[in-house]
Amino acid sequence: MSGGQGPGSGGGLGGVRVDDPDGLLCVAVGNDRTEVGLLEDGEVLAHWQLTTREQRTADEWWVLLTGLLGGRLERLRGVAVASAVPAVLQQWRAMLDTRLAEVPCVVVEPGVRTGIPVRTENPREVGTDRVVDALAALRRYGAPVVVVHLGTATCLEVVTAAGVYVGGVIAPGAETSLEGLRRRAAQLREVELVRPPAVVARNTVEALQSGAVYGAAAMVDGLVARVLAEEGLAAADTRVVATGHLAHLVAPECASVTDHDPWLTLRGLELVHARNSHRRP
Repeated sequence: MSGGQGPGSGGGLGGVRVDDPDGLLCVAVGNDRTEVGLLEDGEVLAHWQLTTREQRTADEWWVLLTGLLGGRLERLRGVAVASAVPAVLQQWRAMLDTRLAEVPCVVVEPGVRTGIPVRTENPREVGTDRVVDALAALRRYGAPVVVVHLGTATCLEVVTAAGVYVGGVIAPGAETSLEGLRRRAAQLREVELVRPPAVVARNTVEALQSGAVYGAAAMVDGLVARVLAEEGLAAADTRVVATGHLAHLVAPECASVTDHDPWLTLRGLELVHARNSHRRP
């Protein structure tokens, strides 16, 4: 499994190097976390991970961005946003309209051109982040390709050899499963989600960690095998790309994963922006 490249390092406000070229602000709002990145031609110049809070107002988002980017906000070449949380997206729209009205902004939603055919029963109901992941994987790794997004949910996105997104799988993520088990089992306590030393645990904490980490990995391998068989894809010809904030933990335990790309969603947003930069949200 090959590793993805991390963001650039160096001095400057919020991790942004003062000698970086002006970039595109890409924002992927998930149920638990919001990924914010400054990109240029697929390279992640800077990256931040924020807690997603539905109560956060447009003004509060602006204060956060100002703290991260400072004066760079005035020199952005554009903004691309995808959100799985409607309430947060509403606040982002308000912020873009009032604070960045002169910047080419794209909100990924039904009707926005992505550059990848979506052949599902109802393309409009497919999460925009899922389509963006599929697009980025197709452009970076070719077809056929399967994306495994490991976060609040574990999602598989399937792109055929013809470069068509045909759907995928949604299952509870490792953290979500562990939290659900703890809530339903009175004698189990909250534990840190880390890789345990062995599959067969000698104590309850490590037993929970084993089930969460190795169980998630086994599920990924099992689902990928079923997807390949059902779609008639050869494992030797299909790249399986892991992304998401839990990919660093689960993907190394997956025999099926060929690549780890932590910035896949942000890179997909940059591609969508390039096709739609004339639009306003």
